[in-house]
Amino acid sequence: MARILITEDEDALRSFVARALQLDGHETVEAGDGADGLARLKDQRFDLLLSDIRMPVMDGIELVHQASAAFPQLKILLMTGYAEQRERADDISGKVVDVISKPFSLPDIRKAVAHALAA
Repeated sequence: MARILITEDEDALRSFVARALQLDGHETVEAGDGADGLARLKDQRFDLLLSDIRMPVMDGIELVHQASAAFPQLKILLMTGYAEQRERADDISGKVVDVISKPFSLPDIRKAVAHALAA
């Protein structure tokens, strides 16, 4: 199974997503913001970065730019609850597999991650 970095500033959502992906046998590592996520990417190997767009310290868009430059083979899936943030992701469309809208269900996130890993 895959090793997935979940970068999300909402603790409850981050834990929910981690548990959901662990049900599919994935190993998950959690980060509370983009800067922490980038540091973890530099320290460990991951198959997928699953990141919120809107976060403190470093947002998901900046994280995508830095992560894709440093790790061009890394698959990236974004999530957001804000329509305007989804539009901001258009300029990085070649760097991300997809953007999933919040709120999402357990089957939704599991399916989106499976799709991203298969891409």
